[in-house]
Amino acid sequence: MKTMGLDVGEKTIGVAVSDGLGWTAQGITTLKWTEPDFGTANEALEKLIKEHDISRMVIGLPKNMNGTVGPRGEASKDFGRKVEEVFQIPVVFWDERLTTMAAERVLLTADVSRKKRKKVIDKMAASIILQSYLDANQ
Repeated sequence: MKTMGLDVGEKTIGVAVSDGLGWTAQGITTLKWTEPDFGTANEALEKLIKEHDISRMVIGLPKNMNGTVGPRGEASKDFGRKVEEVFQIPVVFWDERLTTMAAERVLLTADVSRKKRKKVIDKMAASIILQSYLDANQ
């Protein structure tokens, strides 16, 4: 059984999946959706959950720098509750402060063009969130 990591944004959801042993995270795709309509992400998520035999979901929880949870964090929590309800999969929320900035830094260092960065930033952020969770729980 594998773990899926999600970086939930207003328009896109970055998706990463662990290997079977839970050691490494790999970004696999970016889904488009219309927040707050969970139904716009439901079908694509269900396909990925079945395809990758997912048993747990790690959702990035964007916190403010002082540790409080703002509107984006509440939106992620709402999304996670719907995942648990619809797919009957346990959800873990993981502090994602600065993950998008870290992903951006990696892509800039690799000299990836702005256009290409925009296409992969969300799945890379999901990878960083999931890998951080895996590392902390081994």
